[in-house]
Amino acid sequence: MKQPIRVLIAKPGLDGHDRGALIIAQALRDHGMEVIYTGLRQSPVQIARAAVQEDVDVVGLSSLSGAHKSLFPKVVEALAVENASDIPVIGGGVIPAEDIPFLEESGVQKIFTSGSPTDAIAVYIKQLMNHEAREAPKKVSHIGIAVESIESALPFYQNTLGLQLESVEEVESEQVRVAFLRIGESRFELLEPTSDESPVRKFITKRGEGIHHIALEVDDIASRLKQYEEEGVSLIHNEPKKGAHDSQVAFLHPKAAGGVMFELCQPNQED
Repeated sequence: MKQPIRVLIAKPGLDGHDRGALIIAQALRDHGMEVIYTGLRQSPVQIARAAVQEDVDVVGLSSLSGAHKSLFPKVVEALAVENASDIPVIGGGVIPAEDIPFLEESGVQKIFTSGSPTDAIAVYIKQLMNHEAREAPKKVSHIGIAVESIESALPFYQNTLGLQLESVEEVESEQVRVAFLRIGESRFELLEPTSDESPVRKFITKRGEGIHHIALEVDDIASRLKQYEEEGVSLIHNEPKKGAHDSQVAFLHPKAAGGVMFELCQPNQED
């Protein structure tokens, strides 16, 4: 029988608030993990020794005091002193975005900023233990731009910007006519609705012409959608649909990314 993942949750330093740490601990337990909570005001040495004594798989640090740049790296160092550098350290709490690169360069495996879904933390730990590193999207496949008429929009892209029109096709599943113009390794995708029921028509009616979505090229789109669903990410499509150029596509809900609609796009392998 496979042993459950053991996680040590710790509050280093003088931080006196642990509500967030307790919520994370319970969420991880709900995902079948064994959680050891060390309590408040632990030193980096105490945390490292507890991790070794409890034979944990992961150390999770929480900080609200602003001392994370000092304390998190000290926990990593203390684990090294205990010959336990193989225990990954993740962190979270009130941590400014500009501090994340420093912390990750200092040996912290992953930082979860305030507001990160607890399911995302649990899924990440499971992937970490299964050595399933999540790859970032390969590139921006294209930027989708909603237009009333492709023919009316083309002069700006062709004449003003000097871009070459690659192709025009109709995507029946989305009820749109699509024009592709390459720019570097990416494309602009002009989207003209072909019916009043088209999502692009509804977008234009509500917001007017303009940027509709940003498409990210990925491998194994079905697996990525499953991961996002497990993390509680809002999806428009739970399964891939057929897109232009016989690609597989799926959209994330704009509320998942602060109002920006992202499309995942897996190209046809024969292209």
